[in-house]
Amino acid sequence: MDRITVTSPAKINLGLEILKKRRDGYHDIKTIFQKISLFDEITLRLSSQRGITISADDPSIPEDSTNLAYRAAALLLHDQNLVSGVSIHIKKNIPAGAGLGGGSSNAASTLLGLNRLMGLQLPADYLQRICLSLGADVPFFISGHGTAAATGIGEILIPLSLTQKLWLVIVFPGFSVSTAWAYAAYGKFNSLTKKKKINIIKNYILDMQSVKSLLFNDFEAIVIREYPEIKKIKDTLTKAGAVETLLCGSGSSVFGLFACQRDSKKAFAMLPTQARHKTFIAHSL
Repeated sequence: MDRITVTSPAKINLGLEILKKRRDGYHDIKTIFQKISLFDEITLRLSSQRGITISADDPSIPEDSTNLAYRAAALLLHDQNLVSGVSIHIKKNIPAGAGLGGGSSNAASTLLGLNRLMGLQLPADYLQRICLSLGADVPFFISGHGTAAATGIGEILIPLSLTQKLWLVIVFPGFSVSTAWAYAAYGKFNSLTKKKKINIIKNYILDMQSVKSLLFNDFEAIVIREYPEIKKIKDTLTKAGAVETLLCGSGSSVFGLFACQRDSKKAFAMLPTQARHKTFIAHSL
């Protein structure tokens, strides 16, 4: 086998609390990661010609060594002393710069795909360890967890279970928000010695009421201050019947949580058409 195609899921954060800035420049956080049914598709091919090539069907995606999938492949080949050539093609559905973890997911799926394609049989904990330099979300995407509580910079994971499928309508406003800017803005305008918000989850099982109680995001007020269109999207989703709405990660997407699939489809049909917006129905994985 010299070719494999793997899916690469998006994520949302059901809760996101920023604790403190670390000496290494990262921030300690508490969050609840949730994989969702919005996917990129990655095709990996092996070649006798050394080197890595990367392509994408979205012109906004870099096709050089700055791409996280490229960096993931290079990291694995170097760490395992492999000289195989690899080509990577990314079919994008997850908007870039949307707070949905597309780049981190692409990196993780590339590692998992190459592990299978090359018959390496490397354990997930090894892949999680080597990939942390690629991004704080990557270990979650390496894991087999659909839902997980995360601490540290996002790499310390505790699997959680949902009692029911979560139905979401996600709106990407057509612009991105820099994660580096969001952390800098948060550090400037907020105290990092605030009261903790995410309590320890004792039974590791989340029902709808528990999910609703977790839905906050420390980035949201800062991002809305700079990008007021995000507040308008939240209000529109609420009017369309969302139980709750929340910024995705550091932005710019917003998700609305709905009680059932029927309600999410009804809301999707009600949302006004905006030229720049991309809207998706998705559910928890």
